[in-house]
Amino acid sequence: MERTGVDVGAHLSAVTPAVRRRDAETLVELFSEVTGRRPEMWSSGIVGFGACHYRYPTGTEGDMPLAAFAPRKASMTVYLMEGFAEHADTLARLGPHTTSVSCLYLKDLSAVDLDVLRELVAESYAWAAAGGSEGIEITPLD
Repeated sequence: MERTGVDVGAHLSAVTPAVRRRDAETLVELFSEVTGRRPEMWSSGIVGFGACHYRYPTGTEGDMPLAAFAPRKASMTVYLMEGFAEHADTLARLGPHTTSVSCLYLKDLSAVDLDVLRELVAESYAWAAAGGSEGIEITPLD
């Protein structure tokens, strides 16, 4: 995955439907507060905060944001790199959502508890910034 250099504001202004654009603007604020970093556009329309290099025991490796989300037409995707096994209790307090591998799907942020979402993002960011786990080695780049 690569940083694109595309202006985040310009990208978000073109997001549809309007609820997704509104939610993306809310998430930029939330992620900026949690990470202390500026948003940057990454490939595939991903809004990322910070950067890291990852390496799996299989040898697969690459670069990605330390924390990220992507506004998609069907829902907002929040990426939690460590997955969801550790977050069952927190997810139960979040509100309506679905998950898949490391993706948290939210159809409307006004229906979820933003304090709980902030908690999830903070835990995921701390996990990545601390180097990941046995299943994935993460080296922060900036």
